[in-house]
Amino acid sequence: MSQNHYQVLGVAPTAAAADIKRAYRRLVVRYHPDKHGGDIRYEEEFKAVALAYRILGDAGRRATYDFQLQQAARRADEARRQQQHRPVNQHVYGVPMPPPAPLRTRPPAGSRERHYQRIPQQRARFNARDWGLTLLFILGIVLFGLAVKATMDRVSANRNYDDGLRAYASGNFPAAYAFLEETLHFRPTDAPALRRHGELERLLQRDAQAARADFRAALRQPQPRRITANVLYHLGRCETDLGRPDVADQHYSHALRLDTALSAAYLARGKGRLLDLNNPALALADLTTGLAQRRRAAAPTPWRYVQVRGLALTALGRYAEARTDYFNTLQANPKDGQTHFLLGRLAARTGDSTAACEFYRRAVGLGYEYARPAAEGCR
Repeated sequence: MSQNHYQVLGVAPTAAAADIKRAYRRLVVRYHPDKHGGDIRYEEEFKAVALAYRILGDAGRRATYDFQLQQAARRADEARRQQQHRPVNQHVYGVPMPPPAPLRTRPPAGSRERHYQRIPQQRARFNARDWGLTLLFILGIVLFGLAVKATMDRVSANRNYDDGLRAYASGNFPAAYAFLEETLHFRPTDAPALRRHGELERLLQRDAQAARADFRAALRQPQPRRITANVLYHLGRCETDLGRPDVADQHYSHALRLDTALSAAYLARGKGRLLDLNNPALALADLTTGLAQRRRAAAPTPWRYVQVRGLALTALGRYAEARTDYFNTLQANPKDGQTHFLLGRLAARTGDSTAACEFYRRAVGLGYEYARPAAEGCR
């Protein structure tokens, strides 16, 4: 039997490339014709070694050769199994046996039996299992569609909310309002979008009732205490605009119970208690607390509330302190005609009619028309 290339080189089929190369070099030296005086036997061995290394020394050729060896081994195993299962009485070697005759248990069918019959068609019927699988498939499609829609709505809502925040921060309130409208279209219960939308409804659209609805919807969502307090403050502002000062006062108080550092709620509640509920003592306490919190936070002073505190001090008969608040307001905004008018009223209360008339005339000159009747009464 002829040897394969691995046997010629004396290496295993799993030998590494380096081992094959070393075996080749060793055998080339051993079988070189010049070393044996041109003996034809060694020349044939030399050629066999060279051919084996040409095949096994190249990775691609070796892979092809290995596959061929595997196929040959498989064919040999198949022939061996057929030889083992050959009938005992088969004595003709090298010639395939004819196939055995079919075993017949009855005579062949006659012409009457050999005819075609129409197979009746049966209508397919759904059983309970089929209906269950169909319903599950439909339910899966519906759930998949709902999941895709929810995902797309969430992505659209987030994108519109981010655009709305950028427009809000840049002062482009109409664009911010439009983006927030789109956000709430895709996600109606988004609390941050409801808060911003409510602020724009009140300040831009002048629709306190719609703003109140937004803030109430925002309150139904779980939020941190400070954010809830801020929403209650804005809800109180809406109630004030709608002429419900008692309800507004309740919202301001609730907000301050949640966040005692909310200076805006103190100032708004103080203003409402003075102008709407006619309680200057409580109003003075709230206004003083709110303004003090603003100073401690190094925030800009809201001079309009300093002016309102002057009104509360005037109502309590503390005229000197009221005059200080009015003059501080004038120092910040010298062209505020309303503050001139309030100083005129304060001067009239203290009996200084000359100063009162001068403040009234200055107020009219600055465009505060409410001071005109008082100024005309000085003539």
